[in-house]
Amino acid sequence: MNKVSDIVGCITDIAPLKWQESWDNAGLLVGDANMLIDKALITLDVTEEVIDEAIQGGYHLVVSHHPIIYRPLKHLLPENTIERTIMKAIRHDIAIACMHTNLDNSYLGVSKWLADKLGLINQEILEPIKVEENVITGGGMVGCLEKEMDEKSFLAMVKHNLGCDALRHSDFLGKKIKKVAVCGGSGFFLLDNVKRCEADAYITGDVKYHDFFEADGKLLLVDAGHYETEQFTKELIADAIIKKFCNFAVSISRVKTNSINYYV
Repeated sequence: MNKVSDIVGCITDIAPLKWQESWDNAGLLVGDANMLIDKALITLDVTEEVIDEAIQGGYHLVVSHHPIIYRPLKHLLPENTIERTIMKAIRHDIAIACMHTNLDNSYLGVSKWLADKLGLINQEILEPIKVEENVITGGGMVGCLEKEMDEKSFLAMVKHNLGCDALRHSDFLGKKIKKVAVCGGSGFFLLDNVKRCEADAYITGDVKYHDFFEADGKLLLVDAGHYETEQFTKELIADAIIKKFCNFAVSISRVKTNSINYYV
């Protein structure tokens, strides 16, 4: 048996909470840090269905990427899905920890895993920030494909490797893709960094209609989806725990929490 705080510490070892953005709410959000547990359930989002899965499986810790408590709560009433989920977790003695932008800003975090899934080599942080001596954090990642690809073949590879139902992208430029930047989740804010490093393509999520114009003939801008570009965070979190506590049981939730569906 291990304390909840021990398991949470496995993740904060590679992504300290001080690395989270000022507006974020990462860390242990529900439950007792000293509670003894023998297994944890890992998910991207905490939903009622995930808590039901935890109850059925006897899990007393759920670790997610996205914080279930993001905006201030004025009460706990069964009026919306967030409050119902928290109430159900409390009733069943289930702690909830969330690791969000601290993992986004870690070199070993979200964008690193995304870059690995796309087979990028010679990886560097897209927006490096020196937080202390010999420690660099920051958003996104940039690297190179082992072999350059034409644009359609590149998109086919991205769709396959990320398991996307569809991709949205800017105009084809008729050039080969070699240098690729990525950012899991909502990463359009890093586009200027992408242009400065002269990447041929940028993979992220949540790109708005007018944002695609900002590709401006300089690169292929691809929206692969918020969930799709962050889904491997579940593996990241599980891996961090298993490496520290090899006898601790870790399971990845079977609930698909992607809130977006496609009709094709």
